[in-house]
Amino acid sequence: MSDQDFETVEPDEEAYELSRRDVATVLEAVEAGARDELIALMEPMHAADIADMLEQISSADRYALIELYGVEFDGDILSELDESIREDVISALRPEVLAVAVRELESDDVVDLLEDLEQPQQDAIFDALDDADAVIARQALSYPEESAGRLMQREVVAAPEHWTVGDAIDFMRSSEDLPDQFYHVVLVDPRMHPVGNVTLGRIMGAPRKLPLMELTEEVFQIIPVDQDEGDVAYAFNQYHLISAPVVDDEGRLVGVITIDDAMAVLDEEHEEDIMRLAGVGEGSLTDRVINTTQQRFPWLAVNLVTAVLASLVIAQFDVVIADFVALAVLMPIVASMGGNAGTQSLTVAVRAIATKDLTSSNVWRVIRREVLVGAVNGTIFAIVMGLVCLFWFSSPVLGGVIAAAMVINLVVAGLAGTVIPVALEKAGVDPALASGAFVTTVTDVVGFFAFLGLAAWVLV
Repeated sequence: MSDQDFETVEPDEEAYELSRRDVATVLEAVEAGARDELIALMEPMHAADIADMLEQISSADRYALIELYGVEFDGDILSELDESIREDVISALRPEVLAVAVRELESDDVVDLLEDLEQPQQDAIFDALDDADAVIARQALSYPEESAGRLMQREVVAAPEHWTVGDAIDFMRSSEDLPDQFYHVVLVDPRMHPVGNVTLGRIMGAPRKLPLMELTEEVFQIIPVDQDEGDVAYAFNQYHLISAPVVDDEGRLVGVITIDDAMAVLDEEHEEDIMRLAGVGEGSLTDRVINTTQQRFPWLAVNLVTAVLASLVIAQFDVVIADFVALAVLMPIVASMGGNAGTQSLTVAVRAIATKDLTSSNVWRVIRREVLVGAVNGTIFAIVMGLVCLFWFSSPVLGGVIAAAMVINLVVAGLAGTVIPVALEKAGVDPALASGAFVTTVTDVVGFFAFLGLAAWVLV
C-alpha cells in the first residue's frame, strides 16, 4: 500500500461553528414567511447551534424567527441560550409553545431556567408545567443558590439493594417514566438511603440471577443536597464520577447529579475566574452598552486609584527625573515587567486555589518556588537591561540601577502574586475578584520606588 493511500485530513477549524451562510439562509426564509422552508432548515440543527443563532441575530429578527417557527421550538434551545437573552426569548414565545417546550425538559434544566428569570417569566414557566412538575421545581428553588439541590435532577432510577440483575432489567423494560438519559441504577436500603451505584453496562453484561450488590462500583460518592455546586464539580472531576446520588438531611435519596451538569458548573467557574481576573465581571457579548459599562466601571475606578498611588511615588523623585531624563524612559520597563510577572504568579495561584491544589500544607513551598522563579527571571532580564542601558545611554551605573530594580520587583511580584490571593481566600474574599488590583498596586509601587530610589541614591 503506497503512501498516497494515506491522506492527511486537515481539521476544519470552522467545523463546529455556525456559518454565516446558514444564518443568512434562515433569515431569508423568515423574511419570506416560508415556515416549511424554515423548519426544513432548522430540523437538522442542534439546539446549541440554534441558540447561538438566536444570540447572534438582531432582536427584531429573533422575534420574527420565533413567531414563524411556532410549536417546533425545542425546549433544549432554552437551556442552551445565554442568560442575557433568555428572558426575551421566553417573552416572545406564545404560551402554548412555551408549555410544549418546557414539558420536554428534565427537572434540572427547568430549575436552571427558572432561577435566572424575573418573576413574570418564572410565572409563565410555572403556568406551562404540569402540577407535579411545578411542585418539584418550586421545591428545588427552595434550596440555597448554587447548591446541589438546584443542580440535581429528580428523575432517578433506584432499585432495592436485594434486587438481582434480572429484577432491574425487568423493571427498566416495564417502566414508562425512565429518564431520557441516565448512567447508573442507584441501590437503596429500606429507608431510601443510597448504598451503591451500578452502571448500565455491568447490568447488561451480567447473569440475570446475580445480585446487584455484587456489581456496585468501588468509587461511590453521596452528595448532600445543600453542598456548594463548586464542591460538587470538584468531586466529579477529582473522583472521575459519571453520576452521584443526592440526599436530604436525613440521608434519603432525593435526586441525582450527572456529569454533564457538574462539568458545566466547572466550566462556568473557570470562565468566571478568568473574567474576574480581567475585571470584566460576568459580561456577555449580548449585553447592552449600559450594562457592560456598569460592570467594568468599578474595576477601572480601582485601577485609577492604583495608578494615582504609583504616580505619587514617581512625584517624590521629580528632581531626580528632571536631572536624568533617561529615568523617565526606563522606569515603565521595570513596572511593566513586575506587573506581568505578578500576573503570571497570580493566575497560577488563583487556578490552584480553585482546584484545591494550593492548600495550607504546600503554600509555603509554592511561595518559595514563585519567589525563586522571580529571582532567576529577574537576574536574567537584569543582565539584559543592564547591557541595553550600557549601549543605549553609555552609563554602567544606570545599567546597574535598572538591573537591581528589575531583580527586586520580579521577586516581589512572585511573592505578591501568590501571597495576596492566598490571604484573600483565607479572609473569605474571592481571590479572582480582588487580587489583580492589589498585585498591580504592589508591583507598580515597588517597581517605581526601587528604580527611582536606587537612582536617587547612586546617581545624585
